[in-house]
Amino acid sequence: MTKKELREQYRQKRLAITEKEKVKLDDLLLIRFQKLSFDDVQVLLSYAPMPHTAEPDVHLCERFLQHQIPGLQVAYPVIDFPTQSMQAMLVQEDTEFVQNIYKIEEPTGGEIIQPEMIDAIFVPMLVCDRQGHRAGYGRGFYDRYLNQCREDVLKIGFSYFEPVETISDIHAFDIPLNFCITPHHIYEF
Repeated sequence: MTKKELREQYRQKRLAITEKEKVKLDDLLLIRFQKLSFDDVQVLLSYAPMPHTAEPDVHLCERFLQHQIPGLQVAYPVIDFPTQSMQAMLVQEDTEFVQNIYKIEEPTGGEIIQPEMIDAIFVPMLVCDRQGHRAGYGRGFYDRYLNQCREDVLKIGFSYFEPVETISDIHAFDIPLNFCITPHHIYEF
């Protein structure tokens, strides 16, 4: 299937999950996530899940890492729509967030961190294939950003669904994940 077909199908599947099921699935994602090693991670690029799209609650995994790694620096993406680019802004406990035009919460007034400083990235997605290529939201912000990061940056996606066999329209600039965490498995690519 193409990314567009997968996007449509998995958006609907995700929206069909009840709130009670979602809480259980998020807990299962956290349990799987806790099995990974994060010895070399000092800077994490996370993101604010969009409730209206029923995204997995990556805040649970982010808080786990903050507990495990004293001094962990956490950044969130900020989109520059005129240039179709993304930057990572460091956040603190008192950082204020505002919604952008896509209803994504973004931090305001923080320090921008360079892509090569990031050790791990939580990459938003709907589903991935068995090679680690993902169907995201179709704007390409993350793939463009990942192309600026170090080659060894740890790229982790979270999905309520198991990978599909293959995504048929992968492009040369698409960056595969290192890991996809699902409620029942950890996939390493």
